[in-house]
Amino acid sequence: QVRLVESGGGLVQAGGSLRLSCAASGSIISISTMEWYRQAPGKQREFVARIISGDSTNYADSVKGRFTISRDNAKNTVHLQMNSLKPEDTAVYYCRHSISNSWGRGTQVTVSS
Repeated sequence: QVRLVESGGGLVQAGGSLRLSCAASGSIISISTMEWYRQAPGKQREFVARIISGDSTNYADSVKGRFTISRDNAKNTVHLQMNSLKPEDTAVYYCRHSISNSWGRGTQVTVSS
């Protein structure tokens, strides 16, 4: 069973940065496809970023050039570096282990204008 725990969310002003972390257990993430999603109030959960075995990455158009997904294999952790944050980035951010469809409980990111 894969367990994912997100951390690093918080309140930040527009233009600021945050770094989210997703600590995984029960699976070796270095060989797994890992993803970040987010869900804003009243909206559907949406894809944010993906890192594939071999470290290829994909991003939603809305975050491309501002967010960077990476992994620390030694710590079995995936990160999401978020720069130039905008109020519309406000959401709960979730980590997902793709092959098992396992989700974390999320971490709140709030960007004030």
